[in-house]
Amino acid sequence: MTQPWTVAGDGLRLTVRLTPRGGRDAIDGVETLADGRPVLKARVRVAPSDGEANAALLALLARELELPRSAVTLVAGATARLKTVALAGEAQLLQSRLRTRFAPG
Repeated sequence: MTQPWTVAGDGLRLTVRLTPRGGRDAIDGVETLADGRPVLKARVRVAPSDGEANAALLALLARELELPRSAVTLVAGATARLKTVALAGEAQLLQSRLRTRFAPG
């Protein structure tokens, strides 16, 4: 399975499928969509109003990946379920953290 991230000049770009009002804040692992694209599945407690779900997602990713909140930004999909998140930092370290915590196998 391919991974839901790509290396960018300043870190990684991560594709996330977000479920708002998911009952808890959690990362549920990597999933392959029907079109074959891999995504990181995430859920947050809050509703998708006034950007609250996006903010909760960014805070969750920062906490899970041990990054400062300022290193995690939403770059696409503000009103969509599929989102692209930029992770600033050293790409190899970020990939290692993602693989260790969320990759299957």
